[in-house]
Amino acid sequence: MAAQPVSRMLRLVLRSSVRSCSSGAPVTQPRPGEPSQPAVEPLSSQVPSRRRQFLREHTVPFSAFLTDGFGRRHSYLRISLTEKCNLRCQYCMPEEGVPLTPKADLLTTGEILTLARLFVKEGVDKIRLTGGEPLIRPDVVDVVAQLHRLEGLRTIGITTNGINLARLLPQLQKAGLSAINISLDTLVPAKFEFIVRRKGFHKVMEGIHKAIELGYHPVKVNCVVMRGLNEDELLDFVALTEGLPLDVRFIEYMPFDGNKWNFKKMVSYKEMLDTLQQQWPELEKLPEEESSTAKAFKIPGFRGQVSFITSMSEHFCGTCNRLRITADGNLKVCLFGNSEVSLRDHLRAGASEEELLCIIGAAVGRKKRQHAGMFSISQMKNRPMILIGG
Repeated sequence: MAAQPVSRMLRLVLRSSVRSCSSGAPVTQPRPGEPSQPAVEPLSSQVPSRRRQFLREHTVPFSAFLTDGFGRRHSYLRISLTEKCNLRCQYCMPEEGVPLTPKADLLTTGEILTLARLFVKEGVDKIRLTGGEPLIRPDVVDVVAQLHRLEGLRTIGITTNGINLARLLPQLQKAGLSAINISLDTLVPAKFEFIVRRKGFHKVMEGIHKAIELGYHPVKVNCVVMRGLNEDELLDFVALTEGLPLDVRFIEYMPFDGNKWNFKKMVSYKEMLDTLQQQWPELEKLPEEESSTAKAFKIPGFRGQVSFITSMSEHFCGTCNRLRITADGNLKVCLFGNSEVSLRDHLRAGASEEELLCIIGAAVGRKKRQHAGMFSISQMKNRPMILIGG
């Protein structure tokens, strides 16, 4: 069968089977113009649905519930452990802070592990812990250790501001942490305090060097580039990769609630790349990994590399394999989408594993082909980045 008919047929099968789930969730209501659905069989008899049968027949060895209507397989789950943070980064949180969710409405450790276990059972092989700042959660080491026991989970990563990293990393590594992303937007201590509205530059640098010392390779350093603030440090960041095994990742400034995004502040990937090529014309493009968000480059002879996250100027929605669970238990299928489904509420109402899978599958099935353009996103209602999970 030709690729295009299979792709079209796959979308039809995925969508039809998602609507067949009887989970009680609003997402299962008929779409406008569709007749009401007749009474359905018990969930246990629906699980090997037309969708699963189709995927098996076409050698797609992945969960139907985590495969969307465009054939994208979501094998990467980001879980926010907390909404709290010990910094106040300008691009992440409004200066006045954000209203925090009451503790009783946040996922418990047991609920986090229950959901993680379910997603891994369905094919997720990479989990990244985010926040807020995940390393301020008291039981973060235990969470990593519990995740490490999940059969089929290949990678446990964490995205951190680095303030507590040097102190906790030996324990985290022993528990099973396998990948680290550290946020750092400037190499100038005074500017660091201006951007994050707190002290701590030297602690972040200590954390980076501790990660290198313990053998993490590469250590990823995330740098949000903003015009008039830190675009003049691009070359300094790249220079770090000459002697250190870092992957410095330049991220285009993205709009979220409260961060006062302005197109004029955004420095595009091509503009950044041009700056680097003027200094290092020998800069080489590296092969892109499947489902990667980054365009990677390397300067011959340098130990590390540089990458660009081009969410605004050149989206990578077509290969997106990511889902997010917020600290209050909502499933987000797109970082820039404002549609969410509460897994917490269903868990606490006693939903079975099969019912949860139908709810998850319905949400994944509604994922759009791509997110809106940057100007539309800037006008959309969405959470501040700190309440999504950076």
